[in-house]
Amino acid sequence: MPEDSFLPGEENSARPFLIYGYGNPGRQDDGLGIALVERLEAWAQAEKMSGLAFDSNYQLNAEDALAVAESRAVVFVDAAQEGEGPFAFRPLVPQDKIAFSTHAMSPESVLALAAELYDAHPPAWLLAIRGESWEPNEAPTAAAQAHMAVAREFLQMWLRNRR
Repeated sequence: MPEDSFLPGEENSARPFLIYGYGNPGRQDDGLGIALVERLEAWAQAEKMSGLAFDSNYQLNAEDALAVAESRAVVFVDAAQEGEGPFAFRPLVPQDKIAFSTHAMSPESVLALAAELYDAHPPAWLLAIRGESWEPNEAPTAAAQAHMAVAREFLQMWLRNRR
């Protein structure tokens, strides 16, 4: 797994560590990012963990750049149509060119916009949970739910080690 790039003393920052899930819960496994963030938020509350912020939406938007700028670090969580394992976890860097449409923005574009508008450069990662099916109005597949459980365990341990 990748090493994080926190600066010395940043662990004690008053700014939160943002966990941001996105996807469409109405399209079967596409809602994995939102579902995982909901579970992580419940876990953090039960564990009485501070310093974490949680957010989710159907897609990333330009407005999310402010939330990113106000965070000490960010993990974006989304469903993936491909992948070798149950999930992939990788660091993100802002795109050189900010790209978005009226439909959605990539996490890298949100990071670039946060840098351009707010001179904010928090470290960021993408947790992509492998989904299996994308049919409208269907429940998540059993395989995707199993992938999400493995990803949740990983991210919980990862977050505990960075507090």
